[in-house]
Amino acid sequence: MFSISDRDRIRERVLQMAESDARVVAGAVVGSLALSDGDRWSDLDLTFAVADDASVGDVLEDWTTSLAAEFEAAHLFDLLAGPSIYRVFLLPGCLQFDLSFTPASKFGATGPKFKLLFGDSIERPFPKTQSAHELFGYAVHHALRARFCIERGRYWQAEYWISSAREYALALACKRLGLPTSNGRGFDDLPDEVKKIFSKTLVTVLERDELLRALGAVIEGLLRERGEAEELAAKVESQLRDLTADWSM
Repeated sequence: MFSISDRDRIRERVLQMAESDARVVAGAVVGSLALSDGDRWSDLDLTFAVADDASVGDVLEDWTTSLAAEFEAAHLFDLLAGPSIYRVFLLPGCLQFDLSFTPASKFGATGPKFKLLFGDSIERPFPKTQSAHELFGYAVHHALRARFCIERGRYWQAEYWISSAREYALALACKRLGLPTSNGRGFDDLPDEVKKIFSKTLVTVLERDELLRALGAVIEGLLRERGEAEELAAKVESQLRDLTADWSM
């Protein structure tokens, strides 16, 4: 397993790569290490600006070749976010390294966890978080798909949709309490009474009755957390409750 010193060593080496690459004109730390020391398990997340007369794609490919040769970095996937390209690597010792490049004219913070290391950045609006209406709507969609999968005897897929609906219901709880709503970041900080309610939504065995029970628990938890989505909840509550009814003819 990687150590903090391993992570620091790779961070310094990547910053040296940036310093020696004339195409790279600014850089920043983002994520958990931007505003604090993180913890033993924090990954490495660095973002850079590429001069507007250079190709972001070329820089990314050149750096990928270097990282693979020097650190045996495995390229996992890419993510496009506006003008930025994120490339996620796995390094030996299970260290995740998120590397991103943005044209210099569009380089700036997209959230509060951004610490400029060198160069210049612009002011960019932070992406809006999902509204309560949207979170509730996704949860309803997923609950509906879960019941249909149960009826089709597709129990693995039903469990997927139940879990997905639960995640959106928990995100609603996080939003209500001012906690992070994405990627489960706020779940562990929810009050014990909320976590106790949602612990009942976990599927323990892939059988019809158990899936229906868990789905019902998700629906009850979702309705409890309706909050700012009250108007939508009022329109669909009876149909939500029908999702655990006896549909036999």
